[in-house]
Amino acid sequence: MITISFPDGNQREFAPGIQALDVAKSISHGLAKNVLSASLNGKTIEATTPITENGTIEFYTWDHEKGKTAFWHSSAHLMAQAILHFFPNAKLTIGPPVEDGFYYDIDFGEETISEKQFPEIEKKMLEFAREKAVFSLRPVSKMDALTYYKDNPFKTELISDLEDGSITFCDHSNFTDLCRGGHIPHTGLIKAVKILRVAGAYWRGDEKNKQLTRVYGISFPKQAMLDEYLNMLEEAKKRDHRKLGQELELFTFSQRVGKGLPLWMPKGAALRERLENFLKAAQKKMGYEQVISPHIGNKDLYICSGHYEKYGADSFQPINTPEDGEQFLLKPMNCPHHCEMFKAFPHSYKDLPVRYAEFGTVYRYEQSGELHGLTRVRGFTQDDAHIFCTPDQLKDEFKKVIDLVMYIFNAMKFTDYVAQISLRDPDSPQKYIGSDENWEKAERAIIEAAEEKGLNTVTETGEAAFYGPKLDFMVRDAIGRKWQLGTIQVDYNLPERFELEYKGSDNQMHRPVMIHRAPFGSMERFVAILLEHCAGKLPLWLAPDQVMIIPISEKFADYANKLSHVLKNYDIRALVDHRAEKAGRKIRDAEVGKYPYMLVVGEKEVNSNTVAVRKQGHGDLGTQTVEAFAQHIQSEIDALISDTNGLI
Repeated sequence: MITISFPDGNQREFAPGIQALDVAKSISHGLAKNVLSASLNGKTIEATTPITENGTIEFYTWDHEKGKTAFWHSSAHLMAQAILHFFPNAKLTIGPPVEDGFYYDIDFGEETISEKQFPEIEKKMLEFAREKAVFSLRPVSKMDALTYYKDNPFKTELISDLEDGSITFCDHSNFTDLCRGGHIPHTGLIKAVKILRVAGAYWRGDEKNKQLTRVYGISFPKQAMLDEYLNMLEEAKKRDHRKLGQELELFTFSQRVGKGLPLWMPKGAALRERLENFLKAAQKKMGYEQVISPHIGNKDLYICSGHYEKYGADSFQPINTPEDGEQFLLKPMNCPHHCEMFKAFPHSYKDLPVRYAEFGTVYRYEQSGELHGLTRVRGFTQDDAHIFCTPDQLKDEFKKVIDLVMYIFNAMKFTDYVAQISLRDPDSPQKYIGSDENWEKAERAIIEAAEEKGLNTVTETGEAAFYGPKLDFMVRDAIGRKWQLGTIQVDYNLPERFELEYKGSDNQMHRPVMIHRAPFGSMERFVAILLEHCAGKLPLWLAPDQVMIIPISEKFADYANKLSHVLKNYDIRALVDHRAEKAGRKIRDAEVGKYPYMLVVGEKEVNSNTVAVRKQGHGDLGTQTVEAFAQHIQSEIDALISDTNGLI
């Protein structure tokens, strides 16, 4: 008999060879009905995998991310099977699950897939799904795998990189694919499918390789879930930050300037400035010092940090100077510069922690097909900071950064989030730098800090940065989409690579620990997420124009102009609508224009030196004096951004 342990600590004995799904049935048929995948001792297994050793088992349903991953992974197989039915000469490459669904990169040769064919492919997918075909994983020798895919150069290239003995195929119905595993029990669990779109994608993400067709899809265990998702997509179109950015005149792009290089218009620049000032004020209270580093750095700087080895291919090409052999890079990150700043002057343990903060613009070469509005650009500004502290200070400093992130989330009304503890993958040590001892200390500090702050956390192995583990904040916006927003990272390795030191109380030299943190992430991405979260109705303190003054006729224009100047003295941003339109039309246009407040003025308001107040989405709030309205605005802003919870 083998002993199976469960996450709650309970144990049961089973005969060797029992399937994970049968273990679930032994608990309850209701659980077994909902199980999509499982893991044994932390490693993903098929629900139908025979278990032959003792271990801890965990089951994943649709409500767990790993359950969705298995569901969408299996659906990618199903979509590929249906596509091959209509395009038998197509060559499959890779088809992974992604955050919202799945895709498959396919070489269609001389043929082309079009949106008109989506419905018939979807229909065929559901037809195949109803077969309830079991997903079966089997080992294949390297020679047999190469023989099977002898006419598919993409698969043979993948197989060539694999070691003999580690190769597996997945079979279901009449379909076979090169696959590592992680499937649902059978195709019948897939009840609703939708092919979303197609896009171009280079093989292995290299522009020098052949361009393939990437087919995106989504699937669900219930039709109602798909209907809800499609409604969300329609809402997302209305909230698209690229559309809102143009309507609100915040930013634009120019092919002549270059792809992925946003141009911030006056209103957008003012919005960014308000965000920066907000964070700078909070950072000042917390003991940060502002620094400035150049937009380029010597290539040797990034070789020293390890960034060039890991990410050199994704950077812009080196800049050659007139001096022989001298090369510079557009700055892809700020941390190596801050290390050199710390190193420039001697430090004692009494000086620590040292907290350097910079809104530093960095440049990374994203491929054209990956660029997307402000969320994926080639030049962006990070709200970056690096804290150099003693090992004893590490946990407290980390918790203070968590407090800063919470303060920002409160001000932006991000209430639905989870903190993801991102750890290294112990099976891929080549992906990381530094000693096991330092990694263990860094990971332990993050886990303990998150626990002591009472954060709702999930743990993801393999998601750490190459130099250290991190805490990533995953936020759900108003329509349920998940975004990675804000990160805190612990780093023992860069201080070693840059030979950073401070003099301790024992009069000996010691290495500091480094914390990387960016609560916004980048100004560009943060603005994009914020715009889509609030559908362009920015929080009052951030709105480009807070008040639209609406004179009901031209004869009240002077009073309206006077009001705008008075409000300016209260630091309230106001415009006057001087158009020769009726007041009703002006009010409707101001609502559409997402102005937080409207002040309607006519003869009554002029005679009483008051304003008729309307709030966006709330209608008429009655008549107020200008002073009372200004105080109301200030109170509302204070309620949003003041540190009422004492976080900072």
